[in-house]
Amino acid sequence: MPPIVIRNLNHYFGKGSLRKQVLFDINLEIKAGEIIIMTGQSGSGKTTLLSLIGALRSVQKGSLRVLEQELLGANEDQMVWVRRRIGYIFQAHNLLQFMTARQNVQMSVELHENISAREARTKAEAILKAVGLGERVNYYPHNLSGGQKQRVAIARALVSRPQLVLADEPTAALDSKTGREVVDLMQHLAREQGCTIMLVTHDNRILDIADRILHMEDGRLVKETVADRLASTN
Repeated sequence: MPPIVIRNLNHYFGKGSLRKQVLFDINLEIKAGEIIIMTGQSGSGKTTLLSLIGALRSVQKGSLRVLEQELLGANEDQMVWVRRRIGYIFQAHNLLQFMTARQNVQMSVELHENISAREARTKAEAILKAVGLGERVNYYPHNLSGGQKQRVAIARALVSRPQLVLADEPTAALDSKTGREVVDLMQHLAREQGCTIMLVTHDNRILDIADRILHMEDGRLVKETVADRLASTN
């Protein structure tokens, strides 16, 4: 079964007279191993949809199945089960400043049961080496560049070999060269691990990594571009 299946998904903010619909009848299937990019203006609903898929918000209306778990009506334990199987990458990287790069990544591994501290450390150091930070495992975030911090965030997201990675504007705070290096690294590691990536971005320079590009407008999916069309227009 595809890792993400969405049927007639609607979402609202506010209550009573202030209630506003922000997602309208979203229907979408994402296959295992696909790299999907979502584009659209600020306020178009991209981040709301991503947060619903990531079990960071409760589904209100419609069906949303993630990793075969229905999220409509899901309880907290079911939501946590889904979250633990997803890797998250955010624009702000959200590293804990009082922890080293290794500790930030290791903490993600330790959330899983039956993983010893020694094994978690070994996994953290191995993935940091894979993202080019083998010599900086003991650096604190304030001693890392923006691109290096985002590499730590990628390592943290991928260290547990998740089936699904969700990324919200991962290159927004980076220059074009560093942004390209970061998404190329995400693409390489995800292909290597066989996981699905769903990425929200305003950065037109990275669209070529996608298998499909979904465009959102005013809470609706209005356009889809597939990889072969992208290739023919470049």
